[in-house]
Amino acid sequence: MNWFTSPTPLIIGHRGASADAPENTLKAFHLAIEQGAVGIEFDVHGTADGHIVVIHDEELERTTNGRGRVTQMKLAELGGIDAGEGEPIPTLAQVFAAFGNKILYNVEIKDYSLTNRGTEAAVGRLIAQYGLEENCLVTSFSAISLRRGRGAMPRQTPMGMIRTTGWQQYSYHLFSGQADHPENVLVDARYMAWAKKRNYRVHVWTVDDPREAERLLSLGVHGLITNVPGSYRL
Repeated sequence: MNWFTSPTPLIIGHRGASADAPENTLKAFHLAIEQGAVGIEFDVHGTADGHIVVIHDEELERTTNGRGRVTQMKLAELGGIDAGEGEPIPTLAQVFAAFGNKILYNVEIKDYSLTNRGTEAAVGRLIAQYGLEENCLVTSFSAISLRRGRGAMPRQTPMGMIRTTGWQQYSYHLFSGQADHPENVLVDARYMAWAKKRNYRVHVWTVDDPREAERLLSLGVHGLITNVPGSYRL
């Protein structure tokens, strides 16, 4: 499966089917696919011993029964933590092994460090190891992370900036990939004309309102990233 040849618009489960299952868990990912999503969006951090785990926050407290910072813990220390409904924190390798090349993956790197921790290189190695170069799209709010990642990702793996309001709506000046992931409020006809000139794939987050989805689809966006993939049958 390929981000650029798959039929559009794409429905991508935001942290899986996170409205109905614990976010960023295998349960949420399986449910998203069952609900009709063609792919999943999820967040990754590096552990203290160099593994890549799937969790949104660097701090464990909000989404798990654990305490502490993911980046300061070894993988074995994260093994017994409950990410909700008895679900463990998955590794990126476990996610890739569970779904293989049957779905699309939007891998959001949450490493905002100014120094290179090796997160991007580790993600790139796993993508290549599992043969998912064209199934994966690597994104981040951090232009620094994406610039590090550009040399670390497989050549066939597209990359894209995630953008929101405020100064970050202009962060495309700092990094330009093959895709753009704007917050829905940034998208109008003028934006779509701009994105078309840059030949961007446009995947919009986080779209849970069917009326907003209809507006965006009428503008020609390529994908919707949503907590409720089962609400859309495109």
